Amino acid sequence: MSKEPMVNAKITSTGELDITPSATSSKNDFDFLVGKWAMVNKRLKMRLNHCTEWIPFEATGDYNTILNGIGNIDIYKSAFNPVSNKPYEGITIRLFNPQTKLWSLYWADSNYGTMDPPVVGSFEGNVGKFYCKDVFNGKPILVMFKWVKTDKDNYLWSQAFSPDNGVTWETNSTSVAHRFK
Repeated sequence: MSKEPMVNAKITSTGELDITPSATSSKNDFDFLVGKWAMVNKRLKMRLNHCTEWIPFEATGDYNTILNGIGNIDIYKSAFNPVSNKPYEGITIRLFNPQTKLWSLYWADSNYGTMDPPVVGSFEGNVGKFYCKDVFNGKPILVMFKWVKTDKDNYLWSQAFSPDNGVTWETNSTSVAHRFK
């Protein structure tokens, strides 16, 4: 578990997740994603269980803008899924709300066929952090997606869970991506 501060987000005294946009948040934050990507991923074998064994796998992603630029969508594909050991597909729909200046990222995959609760947030410079409340193994957690735009042809993505309202985080999935088209 690591200590990584929440950015533009906090847990209120009533236990609500309060997320505010960065001063520079815009509908163009994810424009860098348009195109085709090759990804080297790794996922913890077990989550929130002090596991240190990582399972590597490769994937591709095809990203496009939608809704006149206030959204984007990607199709994620891998021949190997570390959960089911079968081919794997996922879809992300990212929507920018012009009123709140926040992004909502919705994920669904071929393991479960349901849309996860959206992670919500914005970019602060080249780093985007997006949060939501969720449940893992029957216990409440916070989820964080972190995007790092290293340059126009490379990015880093990670997912972390917090069982203690953001005091500590366990990174359980990462992706290093390189544009190929």
